This record gives sequence, C-alpha cells and structure tokens, in this order.
Amino acid sequence: MKILYVAPTLAGCTALQRSEGLQRLGHEVVRVSSHSPDPREEWSLRSRIANRLGWTLDQAGANAAIRERVREERYDILWVDKGRTILPSTLRAVREAGRDTFFLAYSPDDMMNPRNQSRAWRGCVPLYDMHVTTKSYNIDELRTIGAKRVFFVDNGFDPETHRPLELTDEERRRWGADVSFTGSFERDRFERMLALARSGVTVVIQGPQWEPYRDVHERLVVRPGELIGDDYVRAICATRINLCFLRKVNRDLQTTRTMEIPACGGFMLGERTREHLALFEEGKEAEFFESEEELLAKVRYYLDHEEDRRRIAAAGRERCLRSGYSNIDHLKKIVERIQEIRREGR
Repeated sequence: MKILYVAPTLAGCTALQRSEGLQRLGHEVVRVSSHSPDPREEWSLRSRIANRLGWTLDQAGANAAIRERVREERYDILWVDKGRTILPSTLRAVREAGRDTFFLAYSPDDMMNPRNQSRAWRGCVPLYDMHVTTKSYNIDELRTIGAKRVFFVDNGFDPETHRPLELTDEERRRWGADVSFTGSFERDRFERMLALARSGVTVVIQGPQWEPYRDVHERLVVRPGELIGDDYVRAICATRINLCFLRKVNRDLQTTRTMEIPACGGFMLGERTREHLALFEEGKEAEFFESEEELLAKVRYYLDHEEDRRRIAAAGRERCLRSGYSNIDHLKKIVERIQEIRREGR
C-alpha cells in the first residue's frame, strides 16, 4: 500500500523505525516530518505560551505538507504518529478531496495524559478511522472521548537496530557498566538508583535531563549525551544488568526498553507489572522487582551469579523472537486489521 507517514523523523526515534519497518514489509512510504527543524523552537516563548493554552505549534509545517501531498497523489493510509499538531481541518480537507484514505493515529504514549494532548489532537480523535495504542488502559479511555476504533499492540523492538553486537575491548571499556539505566530523568528513577548507590552499587546513567545530578553521589555516574542507534545497543550489550524503569506520568505497564533490552541480548531487571509478567517469565527470561530492597537484593545476586544472568539474557532474546515482539510483527497486525475494516466496508 501507499502510506503517507506523518511523524517526528529524528535519527534513532521509534517513529522512524516504524516507518522503515513498513518499507521492509513492501509498502511505499512517503514521510512528512512533524518535528521542528530548529529544536530551540520547542522551548521558545511562543511555544511555551501556546502549550499553556492547549495548542502545539506546527513549526514543521506538517499540515500544509499533508494537504500538498494529497493534492498530488492518492494514499491508501494517512498514518499520523502522535499527531499533536495535526488539525481537524487538515483531516477534513483530505476526506473532502474524495480520497478513500484510511486515517490511522498511532501513539506510543499515554494519550490521556494532558502533557501528550493538544486541542488539535482532541478535535481529531473522532476523525481517525482507528487509533493504535501501546497502553492497554487507553483502549476504553479513547473510546469515551470519541475514538471509533482502538487497536492495542505491545511495544516493539526494531530488528535492524536491536540485536546482539560483538564488542571490542575498547567498546567495552567505553560503554561497560555493572548496572546502568538509559532514559530520561524522572524522580522515582533517581531515588531508586540513588538508594543503590548509597548501598555500594555503582550505577551508570545515560540520557537527557540528568546533568544536574552529576555530583549527587560518587557511585551515581552520569554520562553526558543521549544514546541512539548502535551506541544505545552497545551500552546495553556492555552492561551486566540493564535497569528498566517505567514512566509514572504515563502509567506505564511496559515500555520500549521492555523489548529493546532483551532483543539486544541484554539482561533486564525491570519493574514488576502484570504486562511485564505476561511478556517475560520472571527468573527465566527477565527479572523484576517492586521495592528498593528487592531491587538491591537482585542486583547483588546477579552481579555474583554470572551464569544465571547470561542464561536469562539469552532466554529473553529468544522470547522476543519466538513471541513476535518486533515492530515488523506488530506492523503486520495493524495492516491486517486495516484490511479487515476495509473489507467490512469501514
């Protein structure tokens, strides 16, 4: 099929990985970026004022680009990934043009969190033919605000990116850690890792928004910069215990790291939730914790039991492959559902 794919298209982002996955499935994908070409604009005064009023500025010109594209060509699917800047008038214009285009809204975030919404997005909710969410609790919630159909998929890994890498000695020295976490700052994450540091465990942190915490504790090591692509994979492969914290503001029960860490052949120690337990068998394919005490106990155990850790890491990757946790597997399901809806006459 021919797909007009509207999403942030930054290097290493999951939206770009999904669009590339659609291409690998044989679909023709035309991309429209919804990300500002100037990252500084996101923090400009006018952007902050607009966000306070419930609007997100279309600094990338995505709405105009969509209108221009559909004037020139016909698309089977208009795929909008977290479309906070896409206007209802744009979707109506595409529909009024007489195009038999299927409107799909995809979001990897909790779209009932006000931070992830905008007035434009709320106005578009009933106009999409289907919403795809990785948040199981969003299914009924999206329906209550007008979504016609909601389709749930688990988070996925990109098979071209997230795979075991053979590391050189130099790469192991650069990226190696006994315990590490890759991701953005959140208070709960910080407090749990600080507790590990105070208990004598050195924790390496890699990701945005951690700079102010660089000198909090000598065993809390903050590495500069954000990891993407193969550097992200190297960090996972070089780490003995990869922590998988969930984002509390998104009410996460799983996250992209849930799939990416095991897919890389890394050992994952994550927060225990019903979805994590359904995705990986505890103690055999991954490990989980609830309290700080349990987190510390499992960190100490697996630092001392290398063979157990290696066995679980290998089984976690095998589970990813056997159970179809890749983006490709999920994209196939989404496309199949679209085809079913079309056969039913939408």
